[in-house]
Parts: sequence; structure tokens; C-alpha cells
Amino acid sequence: MELFRVKNDIPFMKYRKISAIVSILTFLLAVFFLLNKGLNYGIDFTGGTIIEVTYEDKADLDLIRSELNSINLNEIQVQNFGNEKDVLIRLPLDKNNTIAEISEKVSTQLSLSGERFEIKRVESVGGQVGEELFENGALAILFVCIGIILYLSLRFEWRFALAAVIANMHDVIIILGFFAFFQWEFNLTVLAAVLAVLGYSVNESVVVFDRVRENFRKMRRSSVAEVMNNAITRTMSRTIMTHLSTQTVVISMLIFGGEILHNFSLALTIGILFGIYSSIMVGCPMALWLGTNHSNLAGPQEIKKNTNEI
Repeated sequence: MELFRVKNDIPFMKYRKISAIVSILTFLLAVFFLLNKGLNYGIDFTGGTIIEVTYEDKADLDLIRSELNSINLNEIQVQNFGNEKDVLIRLPLDKNNTIAEISEKVSTQLSLSGERFEIKRVESVGGQVGEELFENGALAILFVCIGIILYLSLRFEWRFALAAVIANMHDVIIILGFFAFFQWEFNLTVLAAVLAVLGYSVNESVVVFDRVRENFRKMRRSSVAEVMNNAITRTMSRTIMTHLSTQTVVISMLIFGGEILHNFSLALTIGILFGIYSSIMVGCPMALWLGTNHSNLAGPQEIKKNTNEI
């Protein structure tokens, strides 16, 4: 199904040098912010205290935040947990107060509102646990990249596999660069969004690369750049429909999902937008620069057949 169809091929590969400059600059800026400012790690990685509170009536999150901000505990996170009556309070690591003292401060401050509540549990997340989560997250991204390389190498060719991984890592670094520049909190939900973007981007690359391979068999006398331009143009309708529908859901989560889904949907929004760009203006040009041609994908037998027909 196509909502529209572009009649003439758009010369994307004509602008590959400009896209290369843009991609390198944004990549270097993202790396600069990561090295200079670093990520603002959440409690999941740095450690802290988690307090679960249950109210008799619907909990007013804004009121709870304003009450807790007055006890000199910075970066307090308040969110619903399960339903409107359950509240999860996350507090950063505080070496000057024990868990019991923090729990007492929170309980005393919340009781000032007159609302009836019960503290269900108080847990501490140590720095060692956060360090393990960081290492496991980095390993997860590494294993995903290895899986992508193996899958695309078997399905297509190593040049496409390498091009897809470079394009996907471009998206990941850009997301991390945004979080470093604006100092948005980086937690486990954001890490999940990064992994989701990796899978989403590789799916887009597979669609384009599959059409490129098909075009190499059909467009026998066309140049590699013309083959790729045609492949991208012919899949443009599908790309726009897919990304618009996905982005609609993600933006809905960003607006109505609350604090718990805000950074998750924010990372997905950035990843999807740059995923469109990288699959077209990073993946295909990279495959072209790596030496992809008719013989790589069409195979020697088909090249011989084409030569005999000419």
C-alpha cells in the first residue's frame, strides 16, 4: 500500500559528501558533550533510596514533589507505581543520612499534608549494583551490534553489515549526546529505548538494502549510485508511513505518559528521527564507499549472464 509514489528517482547519493560532513560534525559534537559534560546517570546507575508509599485516596504527585523539595534532598523523583494510589519516590545517594533517617524525613514531610498513607517498603540501591547495571548495559549494546553484523553478513554482504552498524551507532551516539548536552537523566528506561532504536534502525536498513540488492539484478546497466537512489525512492512511501505511525505513538507517550515514560519516549523520538536520516544518508553512502557493486550482490554467475546478454 502506498499513499503516494514519487515518479522520478531522488538523487540522494549526489549529496553524500554533504551528508558525510553533517554526520561527522554531529557525531563529533555528541562525543564532545559526552566527554566534557558526561551523562546524568539516574539512581539505577549511581545508587540511592527507593520508597514505596500507598495513599488511601488518589495521590497528588505535584503536591508530594513540592513537599519533598523542602527537605534538602536534591533530584527527588516522584511517580505513580501501579495505580493512582501507589507512589514510588526515588532519592539520590546521600552519605550524610542513613536509610532510616531518610525514610523518617520523607514520612514526616508527607504527613504535613494531612493525607493518610502507608510506607510499604524502603530499599537502597548501592553504587556497586549501579556499576553492574552500567557494565551489563554496555555489554547488551555490544552484543546487539555483533548480532546485527552476523545477521546482515549472512543475509547480504559484509559491506552492508558494516555500513548498517556504523549508521546504527551513529544514532546511538547522537541520542547519548543529546542526553549529555541537556543533562537529561539517563536511567534503565533510556537504555531500553537505545536498544529499541538499534533494532528499529536495523529494520529500516534491511528494507533499503533488500531493495538495493533487488535493483542490482534489475538495473543491470545503471551505476551503483543510481541503483541506491532508486531503492531509497521506491521505499520512501513505506518509510514515511512507518515512521509517522510509530512517531505518533511515541509522541503520545511523551505528552501523556507522565514522568516515568518521559525520557524513554524522548530517546525514542530522537532515535527515530535520526534513524530515518542515517538509513538513507549514512548507511547507503557508507556501503557505496566500502566498494559495493554489482559483483558483490548479483554474484559472478549473474554477471556472466548479463555480459552474454549484452
